[in-house]
Amino acid sequence: MRRLLETDWPLVLSALFIFGTGLLSLYSLSTGDGGGLFSGSFFSRQATYGILGVAVLFGVSFLDYRHIARFSTPLYFLMFFILLFGVLFGKTVHGTTGWISLGFFRFQPVEAAKVALLLFLSRFIAQKRTELGEWVRIVSSLVLSSVLVLLVLRQPDLGSALSLLFLWVGLIAVSGIRARHMIVLVLIGSVLAFGGYFTLEEYQRARIETFFHPESDPQGSGYNVIQSMVAIGSGGIFGKGIGYGSQSQFSFLPEKHTDFIFAAVSEELGLVGAGALLFAYFLLLTRIYRIAVSAGDNTGFLLGIGAFCYFLFQILVNIGMNLGVFPVTGLPAPFLSYGGSSLLSSFGILGLLLSVYRTRRIGRDSDTFGVWSDAGFSRSKRLY
Repeated sequence: MRRLLETDWPLVLSALFIFGTGLLSLYSLSTGDGGGLFSGSFFSRQATYGILGVAVLFGVSFLDYRHIARFSTPLYFLMFFILLFGVLFGKTVHGTTGWISLGFFRFQPVEAAKVALLLFLSRFIAQKRTELGEWVRIVSSLVLSSVLVLLVLRQPDLGSALSLLFLWVGLIAVSGIRARHMIVLVLIGSVLAFGGYFTLEEYQRARIETFFHPESDPQGSGYNVIQSMVAIGSGGIFGKGIGYGSQSQFSFLPEKHTDFIFAAVSEELGLVGAGALLFAYFLLLTRIYRIAVSAGDNTGFLLGIGAFCYFLFQILVNIGMNLGVFPVTGLPAPFLSYGGSSLLSSFGILGLLLSVYRTRRIGRDSDTFGVWSDAGFSRSKRLY
């Protein structure tokens, strides 16, 4: 009971509100598809995943994240081999090879890899900050992260690969890096991004080109974005009502359960519903940041910042591609989109954050991290 009272309830309730909104949309879509709610529909499966996710959330939160972090290195290598197995022998779903089937359950290991990399980098950077020079720490952490990124790109899953890379960028940015080193990294990253464009699959390049001119191929690569924007715009202020969204109910809106569920929610619940959803995401990110800056040690601090980057990137990219301001990458909206692997991983990360929250007053040390100030990026005490 004492541990439940020490829970950051605004964090938990904001995640549950987002999950409930997604579940309500899946209820509407499942009935609209003509299937029974409890006969293997998206709604029933997501509800089951949600119950398991809440159990994972509180189960992990009752553990000490510092003990879990001690196993981050073997967990990293375990995920390396699982991702490699998925690339070589995994099932292909929607053009992505990397799904592993256990008969009764099919999961996407890249979602667990995001959690593993978050744990690994948090502990690695916290431990090596005094043992390695700045460039050695940057390069070694980048190489270790890139191993997983390249395996994910091989599937190919560009969205998840960028999510892993953004996680590394966020953690390195708060680890005390000097301004000139940051500038060098930005320049190198820009060159690699430009060159990497030409190594993408044809459909991935088409998605990026469609981002700039969706009307150039309205029946092909631009169809998804156009239908998504039509669905959002047609919702108006108060929406068309649950079960009455024409774009989603009549299947004009593609991937309405996953990639474009935000558009489905906006169509049926309108600006009011979408605004409430965005506020819940804002509250979620705010609570994560507060947990990070009040952490009891550097590993907890980095876990919080990494979780902030993880959720922020996926929220911005998913909602952005629904609005047509980002290319379509296939990233799910945390807690909102249908998908057991993503949902369980997201609840697992929240469990780690609650563990950090419970130890926030214990043993702060004098470690040094970089912070932004009016004078630029400099070495200083931690954000708190």
